[in-house]
Amino acid sequence: MQIELTDEAIQKLVQKQTKEQFSYIRIGVTGGGCAGFEYIFDVDTQKNSYDVVIDYGKFKFLIDSNSVPYLNGMTIDYVKEGLNEFFKFHNDKEESSCGCGTSINFNI
Repeated sequence: MQIELTDEAIQKLVQKQTKEQFSYIRIGVTGGGCAGFEYIFDVDTQKNSYDVVIDYGKFKFLIDSNSVPYLNGMTIDYVKEGLNEFFKFHNDKEESSCGCGTSINFNI
């Protein structure tokens, strides 16, 4: 399992971890939205037995085993667009997304 992080994403996650003192960041996909799936990206405190852990030193990602095929090989970036700042997923497995940009569909 491999997920790349840009320098901007690493810097923001380290700042966030220092401020909030969380144990893990859970990333994954869940069913929902008009395109079929939505990304999960949230602070978590508990590791489950079916989680894959990726250790980046100051923070760790938890990925449920069902999400691994959808996320393997993607890149997480942190971008600023006007007044908005957010983590952005670059995923070659995405086939389409809805007009609002919240949900995606995959080519797997």
